[in-house]
Amino acid sequence: MDRQFSSSDMEKASVHNIEEVALHGHAATDIKDGRALFVVDEAAERALRRKIDLRILPTVALLYLFCFIDRANIGNARLAGLEKDLKLKGYDYNILLTAFYVAYVVFEFPAQVVNKWIGPGKMIPILSFLFGLCSLCMAFVHTFGQAIAVRFLLGIAEGGVFPGIAFFLSRFYRKDELGFRLACYIVCAPLAGAVGGLLASAILKIDSIGPYRTWRSGVITMGIAIISWFILPDRPEVCKWLTPEERLLAEARIKSENVGQTEVVDSLQTKTLYAGVFNATTLISSTIFFFDNIVPTIIRTIYPGLTTVQQQLRTVPPYVVGAFTTLLTGYLSFKTKKRGLYMVLSAPFMILGYAMYLATQDPHVRYTAAFMVAIGAFSFGALCTAWAAANVTSDTARAGALGTVVFFGNCGGLVSTWTFLPNAAPRYVPGNAFNLCGSSVMLFLAAGLWAWQVRENRAKANGRDDWRIEGKTQAEIEALGQKLPGFRYSY
Repeated sequence: MDRQFSSSDMEKASVHNIEEVALHGHAATDIKDGRALFVVDEAAERALRRKIDLRILPTVALLYLFCFIDRANIGNARLAGLEKDLKLKGYDYNILLTAFYVAYVVFEFPAQVVNKWIGPGKMIPILSFLFGLCSLCMAFVHTFGQAIAVRFLLGIAEGGVFPGIAFFLSRFYRKDELGFRLACYIVCAPLAGAVGGLLASAILKIDSIGPYRTWRSGVITMGIAIISWFILPDRPEVCKWLTPEERLLAEARIKSENVGQTEVVDSLQTKTLYAGVFNATTLISSTIFFFDNIVPTIIRTIYPGLTTVQQQLRTVPPYVVGAFTTLLTGYLSFKTKKRGLYMVLSAPFMILGYAMYLATQDPHVRYTAAFMVAIGAFSFGALCTAWAAANVTSDTARAGALGTVVFFGNCGGLVSTWTFLPNAAPRYVPGNAFNLCGSSVMLFLAAGLWAWQVRENRAKANGRDDWRIEGKTQAEIEALGQKLPGFRYSY
């Protein structure tokens, strides 16, 4: 009679297998069908996930929140007296915004490569500290030229923060877990808009502290960056607050989703980096994120008769709604293991919002449109980056994919500074029409990518790519990436 395995026997076998597949040079998946070569204790995995959540997410969320407040406060500063203080005229404010985005766009991808090379656990605190320092330097700005220089340096510093945090989290979370964790820090963007508006409405009554205007800040960001240096590890293998067993499980479960790979953190290679850049999922997600980021705040033109403080307070509710939607779609993405579905559901809200902006000048309708745009737009940050990260097979390719998505997104931010110009106020017909078309393109691309991935997975399951691994060495198999028969697109 064959002996039946008990649950304890299975648990021991699982631990043994995890120890084996977590070793350097060992694969954790079957390259033909993508099946994990070990069994995970689900209770142990949930406990590990909670521990990582509690240690990492609050830190990166606070970093991103205060970085984004420092970055976005240029809009509040405009209302608080920046234009008057610096004697800005005409398009000077747009040029000031452009200086930041040009630096951000130019240095963002190189910064992501440095993140991969040095390690995001080290680079994120460094870049965040520099970002806070540049924000603090605004206290000593008295001319337009000085402001451009500081905003340019600010763009360089932040260039690696957003993609760096996404890349960092991808080393700790499975593909289907990543979207919600990205949402947990990306939600800080709308929260920063809400908090920034509340803070601005309060400090406008103070006007200045000593010789400095109250829109100048950055000290808090620097403090959090210093603390994060001692909290954020580069990867699970060197994480001191995980037990040896937890480190093995953390490494094995991430490796199990990188079909054909024998290392969780592979060496930086140009060919692999660009494989993450030039694939369909990365490029389409990047294009969607580009259109998503051409979204300005135009509350002042909706209610021109209100005081500055009242205008600031009116910006808060749409941001709060956007924050809630970001978390909700991220959580549903985690639970249902889908990303494309929620992008397809979000885009129509943006389409409706921009149509309402174009259709009428009624302030109540246009204010409602701001809520529609917030509901649709804010969720795309987490979904686009998660979709790109989920469809590569190595750490280096993931760095390239995430860097590309954020690069395109910031190109969208650069475009937004010149599609909503002062002479088009209050309706901003060119900008709103452009965004209406862009939102429609986002819907089409998300639905099309989703359908294409479903078709590709069906073809792979039917054995279309089985021939590719015949006679291949391990190095050649690792280089195949998405072409491996065991790889499945995650949509």
